Amino acid sequence: QVHLVESGGGLVQPGGSLTLSCEVSGRLFEISTMAWYRQGPGIQRELVAKFISSDDIYYGDWVKGRFTLSRDSAKNTVYLQMNNLKPEDAAVYYCTADVRFPSLAYYSGTYVYWGQGIQVTVSS
Repeated sequence: QVHLVESGGGLVQPGGSLTLSCEVSGRLFEISTMAWYRQGPGIQRELVAKFISSDDIYYGDWVKGRFTLSRDSAKNTVYLQMNNLKPEDAAVYYCTADVRFPSLAYYSGTYVYWGQGIQVTVSS
């Protein structure tokens, strides 16, 4: 079993910055990749940023150049640094983790786990 906890959301003024964190906990798991999605009024659920590999990161066109994805593997934590925030960035942000259980014979393949979502509000 795997559990994701997001933190760092809140209210920020246009042009401001926020950093979201997502910590993954559990037993006997190995993370294949992690990502951030968002959904809110005016936007469908969309992919914000994702690790394609250890050294390759995908960014959505709407945030490329403003958002930065990073991770601390030792702490099983991923971060999303958001700069120059705009009102249209306001949404609920969701962290995801694709994980494997290599030591468990009955759990083959990759499983996707979602966090509970965290609110980001951009307003004066």
